Amino acid sequence: VLTFLITFCGCVGSLRENICLLQVFSVCLTIIFLLQLAAGVLGFVFSDKARGKVSEIINGAIVHYRDDLDLQNLIDFGQKEFSCCGGVSYKDWSQNMYFNCTATNPSHERCSVPFSCCLHDTHQAVINTMCGHGMQARDYLEASAFIHTNGCIDKLVNWTHSNLFLLGGITLGLALPQV
Repeated sequence: VLTFLITFCGCVGSLRENICLLQVFSVCLTIIFLLQLAAGVLGFVFSDKARGKVSEIINGAIVHYRDDLDLQNLIDFGQKEFSCCGGVSYKDWSQNMYFNCTATNPSHERCSVPFSCCLHDTHQAVINTMCGHGMQARDYLEASAFIHTNGCIDKLVNWTHSNLFLLGGITLGLALPQV
């Protein structure tokens, strides 16, 4: 609705040559640009709090993994791309009610992790979707032979720090047309 109102002011203001609508359009775009700039600067200044927020988001996504197919595909893509599993470690999957490792859990996925956590053999033509079965019951060393045991939060933070100039360039590239 907000986007519609702002673009409506810009379109009608330019069609009717209405100075008032054009000024409203210009002020709104300036405010949006300044808010984006402030969010970027605050993200760099408070990067430790941003990391905490990322942890919170990833843990929330793990809890709702089976609830939303799009979220499930996003998590699977991230875990495959970054070669990681869970938030801090693969044991974070116990937060999900299907993968929970308690004795009262009736799910057939109890103590498991998603197949996207598994180490994949390049010679294997078919993906074994049950490769993560029972991995939470194993210790780190034993599980590391079958799955990625490192968490995705550290991998994501390291990727962000190593690609900081790329991310800054993309952000600047998106900011220039706005200006």
